[in-house]
Amino acid sequence: MNSLEFETEELRPVKAWCDKVNLFVSLKDGRTISAPLWWFPFLDGYSDTDLNDIELQFEGIWWNQVDEGVSVKGLLLGWKSPGARDPDFEAA
Repeated sequence: MNSLEFETEELRPVKAWCDKVNLFVSLKDGRTISAPLWWFPFLDGYSDTDLNDIELQFEGIWWNQVDEGVSVKGLLLGWKSPGARDPDFEAA
């Protein structure tokens, strides 16, 4: 599957938000996908307000205060940012 197959109107994010442990993204096709925040070490230390200052883009989302983003394609494929470490695995 090539990149263009992911970049469709149906996979466009229409809403995105974070809670204390997860990122949630609702897509135009009706699905809501989520990923744990630990996948994105660049988000460590930011306030709830900053984590929810999200700009929706055609192919993903962007955190304005952090100046970083993630793609819908990456979320669907389970891509973690460099340096991501599962805190549950590390504690075991």
